[in-house]
Amino acid sequence: MQRRAFLQCSISATVLPFAVPPLTADSPSPAALPDKGILVRSGQDRSDKPFHFLDADFYVKVSGKDNEGRCVIFDTIRHKKVGPTLHIHTDLDEWFWVIDGEFKFQAGEEILRLKAGDSLFVPRNVQHAFVKTSEGPARLIVMHQPAGTMEEYFRLVSQMPDNGFESRRSLAEQHGMRFVGAPLKPD
Repeated sequence: MQRRAFLQCSISATVLPFAVPPLTADSPSPAALPDKGILVRSGQDRSDKPFHFLDADFYVKVSGKDNEGRCVIFDTIRHKKVGPTLHIHTDLDEWFWVIDGEFKFQAGEEILRLKAGDSLFVPRNVQHAFVKTSEGPARLIVMHQPAGTMEEYFRLVSQMPDNGFESRRSLAEQHGMRFVGAPLKPD
């Protein structure tokens, strides 16, 4: 019985640092966070400024400004069979959740097919890209954690008159992204 308790404590001590973030000088104080919930209705953007990029409509549902930069969450509607170039985030992780439609993803060297209900977590410094493969509109939830400057990047790049690869590359590097390959083809 004592051995079992010892093992449970040892396992808990090993897992706990990953489950509960440490309190540091950088941890937000409870007073700095909102004191109520933030509702963003369906089809609306957190700041009432949805934007369009790579033939997708972006709606910010949770802004990094809401949570001291812990994460940013986008609800995206994808219209055409296009996606971002193969890239790496150097300072944040990315999580994808397919709500409607189907997508082909590359994460590292692996090619994955995701459909409605599937999700994919891509840690920082892992190359990744995706492309919509299904017909009609598709919906993909995308979260960056921490938020970094991804919301700013997407808003800026969506407004650029020249949205070409080289223009995006320069801006991406300023926002912790490195382009490492071509976009995926649908099939």
